[in-house]
Amino acid sequence: MRASSFHVWLVTLGLISFARLISHDDALAADRGIADFPKLSAEKDWPYWRGPSRNGIATGALSVPTEFGNDKNVTWKTPVPGRGHSSPIVVGNLVVLETADEQDKQHSVVAFDRSTGKQLWKTDLTKGGFPAKNHPKNTEATPTVACDGERLFVTFFHAKTVVCTALDLKGKKIWQEVVGPFNPQRYEYGYAPSPTLYRNSVIVATEFDGTSAITALDRTTGKQLWKTPRRDNITFSTPVVAHVAGKDQLLISGAEKVTSYDPANGKKLWDVDGTTHATCGTMVWTDDIVVASGGYPKAETIAVKADGSGKVLWKNQQKCYEQSMLALDGFIYALSDNGVMFCWRASDGQEMWKQRLAGPVSSSPVLAGGHIYQANEVGTWYVFKPNKEKFELVAENQLGDEAFPSPAVSGNQLFIRTATRSGGKRQEWLYCFGK
Repeated sequence: MRASSFHVWLVTLGLISFARLISHDDALAADRGIADFPKLSAEKDWPYWRGPSRNGIATGALSVPTEFGNDKNVTWKTPVPGRGHSSPIVVGNLVVLETADEQDKQHSVVAFDRSTGKQLWKTDLTKGGFPAKNHPKNTEATPTVACDGERLFVTFFHAKTVVCTALDLKGKKIWQEVVGPFNPQRYEYGYAPSPTLYRNSVIVATEFDGTSAITALDRTTGKQLWKTPRRDNITFSTPVVAHVAGKDQLLISGAEKVTSYDPANGKKLWDVDGTTHATCGTMVWTDDIVVASGGYPKAETIAVKADGSGKVLWKNQQKCYEQSMLALDGFIYALSDNGVMFCWRASDGQEMWKQRLAGPVSSSPVLAGGHIYQANEVGTWYVFKPNKEKFELVAENQLGDEAFPSPAVSGNQLFIRTATRSGGKRQEWLYCFGK
């Protein structure tokens, strides 16, 4: 081998090794969200709201169908009892949802076989105690179940409180605790936040125009570990744990603040004035930047340096109220309430492009196999490539008549909860799509 060729070979080898190192670091970052739960797999499970990395991004080299519909690429389809906007989670061979029988006022958790769609079990939990009013876009079973690989954690709004229940993977109750009061009077719009897992705790938000808090319960026993007061202000966002700016941070928006807490003890790390009175979406992050959007009564998206400096990098007047956004490689992808898809540069808010689609929007996006999947409320699913240069649509699919829950991705399968209406009758369905 000539010296020049040997030099090229060494450089190439070095680049390959560096690429592998980068890939390994990315994998470690993706796995950090489930590092405390050894019975979970980042590649095989979608164990809680927004997936294994808590950011809507599926890990692994996946081959998820981009084209799907009522009769296209369907692995199975099964009816879902009751009504709910709880998104599916996938753990092992289980697909699990919250649901509610609004006529009998019964909260339940239902599990399906991942391979066949067969209903395996249904556990009825709290009964009665439904609120007198709820927002027409909300349900009595909106929170998404969380799983640590051994236990399922579910939250319901019951009898003017929020109740958290732990079940085993066969649906047997392990413990049940009242997290705190929840009795909104100013805006009787129901409850929505999903439980968040961190180390030995399950973290639950109870925010309304009353005694509000974020509370951590012991995952094994249900006993309270810490409780942090929040402003008396109804909001619907799920707090999320992100490893950002060199540390684990519990992030939440709403009550006209963007706030970070230490998820180990609930102590406030920092807050910044921003977003709006109420928000619903979960915050996203890239590098050391966190981004939030809302809401009510005005529209605002805001990016904040997460190092505690309080530096607001940018704001705009776009609104992702109920839906979350997706952050990837320094860019933010957001389908606004009125159906316009945006790509913003996270560092300075520069609008890279925008594309008119169709709203309104409640479902949050996921990234899988190099494509972003996002729906509007009438069941139109847009599949496009994450591309900072332009909007690159790959497919547009119609599924059912509704899309409020967000999809789950596990392996090469896509799981979607939807609903159809016929002759005045509404029926929910759970689909599994695969090539």
